[in-house]
Amino acid sequence: MRKSHQLLNALLLGLAPLAVSAQMYSWTNLPKITQPTFRKDTISILAYGAKPDGVTLNTKAINAAIATCNQNGGGVVLVPAGIWITGPVELKSNVNLHLKKAATLLFTTDKSQYALVEGTYEGKKAARNQSPISGINLENVAITGQGIIDGNGDIWRAVHKSQLTEGAWKEKVASGGVLKDDGKTWYPSEQFKRASTENKSMLLANGKKPEDFADMKDFLRPNLLVLTSCKKVLLEGVTFQNSPAWCLHPLMCQDLTIRNVTTKNPEYAHNGDGMDIESCKNFLIEGCTLDVGDDAICIKSGKDEEGRKRGMPTENGVIRNNTVYNGHGGFVVGSEMSGGARNIFVYNCTFMGTDKGLRFKSVRGRGGVVEHIYAKDIFMKDIAQEAIFFDMYYFVKFATDGERDMKPVVNEGTPVFRNMQFENIVCNGAKKGVFVRGLPEMPIQNIRMANLTLKTDKGVELIDAQGIEIRKAQFITHDTKPVILVDNSSKLTFDAIQYNPQASLLFSINGERSQGIQVTNTDVTKAQNKAEFGKGALEKNLMLSSAK
Repeated sequence: MRKSHQLLNALLLGLAPLAVSAQMYSWTNLPKITQPTFRKDTISILAYGAKPDGVTLNTKAINAAIATCNQNGGGVVLVPAGIWITGPVELKSNVNLHLKKAATLLFTTDKSQYALVEGTYEGKKAARNQSPISGINLENVAITGQGIIDGNGDIWRAVHKSQLTEGAWKEKVASGGVLKDDGKTWYPSEQFKRASTENKSMLLANGKKPEDFADMKDFLRPNLLVLTSCKKVLLEGVTFQNSPAWCLHPLMCQDLTIRNVTTKNPEYAHNGDGMDIESCKNFLIEGCTLDVGDDAICIKSGKDEEGRKRGMPTENGVIRNNTVYNGHGGFVVGSEMSGGARNIFVYNCTFMGTDKGLRFKSVRGRGGVVEHIYAKDIFMKDIAQEAIFFDMYYFVKFATDGERDMKPVVNEGTPVFRNMQFENIVCNGAKKGVFVRGLPEMPIQNIRMANLTLKTDKGVELIDAQGIEIRKAQFITHDTKPVILVDNSSKLTFDAIQYNPQASLLFSINGERSQGIQVTNTDVTKAQNKAEFGKGALEKNLMLSSAK
């Protein structure tokens, strides 16, 4: 047997030694996150000459207060009420940066204050401008309070004319910057325009150093907050907004708590993610409110070969009691998930107006195993696209039937999504209820869904999926032909399914690989047609056991 076939069979049976979890968790045994502790000693940035006048550049004063607090054994650095203009702030161990209510840290528009540094871009080493707030190899570190941290992101971001009202577009053009040759995109500068239109790379490859990118500095937008390889981190109560790129980016951190935080980015903010939890272990995200321009709560672990070599999954996480308004996805895994993700529990969350609800995405070449993801008590309203979404063709053309039948080989770049459970999911308004699209060589595997009430245009689409169970589900669909579409998927269970009376077609079964489809405790006689078969699918593979 060829090695690729052996690996494929092992993965399908769950035997492959990829992303094996050291400890299994359950709803009664959730991951535990260690909280940081701090001395009560308090230093005010006023003592170092900081001025809250919205004019004075306070970078030196704020960083001096943080450094002194750290040198004295730690404690609290206090930011009183006011508007504090500042350049990059560097956090230190054992320091809690506390923003009083009505305090705003507003990051300067002077881009010369932000040094070119080695960072990451979507999971790969890249040249970036220094983040407004950063920390590396810290322990016991926090940002707390009721203040606002504003990244002044509009000076960094490009924007398309179609994303703004006519009045806002005219105001943007009048503010300066340059337009794309077609007049449909605004850039902050000619340097930004040139880097964008020439598709220049920011990756640190072939021995390049950050200073080698000086001619495209303006294009290298920073993330608002980046904490790298830190332990016992707390972000609590503060509003993080208007980031040049991602808002919050904990990278390779351990024991991370994000509690009662608000993240805000404009809807038009390119890469305007709320929280990107990358290669972190033991984390809690609770009570947060997100209204952003890209994915809201996103799980990542590096990209392609570089992410696989890092080999650090994002694992052991609890995400609860959060509300997401605008965003490309409410809870998201991928697409940079090459190090894997596992043991993540999501519950009591509300998504209102996001593009997608529960969103899982990857593509050939990523590799990595995503497994043991659990979600329950998820409530969605006015979802623009899919409520529950899996897609292994992220940002690529979907293969034709002929290409899919070729079954490319399974190798280290083949992503695996498997072994997940979703229950008590409610969606009032979406284009599709459930969409699952795996790869022919690696189906999406063993996803169990129960107690679903989905009011959507379309019901269910399963493509290259295996071992999907949907039990006790009500599909209130506008389009009833079909309610459930199956394409080259196997070992499927549909139990106690409710759907619109007089639906024109309940099942559309397609493809030679569509086998072992069992329907139980479901009245199939309410549909005008219970099933149609195409593209080589056989009627015998739809089993109506205990169904009317």
